[in-house]
Amino acid sequence: MKKQQPQISEDRILEASWELLGEEDIEKFSMRRLADRLGIQAPSLYWYFKSKQNLYQRLANQVSKVILEEFHSEGDWKEQLTGLAVTVRSVLSRYPCSTQLMMMTLPHEPDIIRFTNRMLLCVESTPLAQAQKMQVITTLVNYVYYFVLDDYQHERNVSAILKEDPGAAPGEEMIRLLDSMSETDTGLFRRMFTNGLFELMGTDGAFEFGLKLILLGIEQVIKEQEK
Repeated sequence: MKKQQPQISEDRILEASWELLGEEDIEKFSMRRLADRLGIQAPSLYWYFKSKQNLYQRLANQVSKVILEEFHSEGDWKEQLTGLAVTVRSVLSRYPCSTQLMMMTLPHEPDIIRFTNRMLLCVESTPLAQAQKMQVITTLVNYVYYFVLDDYQHERNVSAILKEDPGAAPGEEMIRLLDSMSETDTGLFRRMFTNGLFELMGTDGAFEFGLKLILLGIEQVIKEQEK
């Protein structure tokens, strides 16, 4: 009996791509691995996506579309930017490696363009110059991207340590390192570490405080220009 060819589609390829990214991270992602996941030969993928970069573009476009669907703008520019930042962080946290994808791709897809335009609309009512508005959006989105990426990388680092040594305690290793260094070189760092302040990294509170700093900075620039 003739073996039936697997049924694939563009949507199925995107779905399998997210599955693979969640299991092996973006460094190990390849069209060959993706084809194996789908049960097809790698050349078949190129009927749908002309290159891996093209596939990345479509994945980033999909993330942008979800952000647009979930972002509901209300209030003044500060409330809109806050809502935008919270939404972007939420969506990126749910899609594996999506932050890297957003940073690796150009706005050459419809929903990526719509997403960028929607961000700019948040500050359109401010008296800032057009170049400043673009800088505001760039600063904000880079902050969110880095925050999510840093948290993601931290989790990976801890997982890697535990995989190599299941009984390892990263905190104890840090204490041993600090004990081997002088008080002059580590004093403030040690106090912050032993007081648990580094555990705040990646939390909602840390995210909100960083966002507040950015918004206050924008507000100060606007006040200076209105004088």
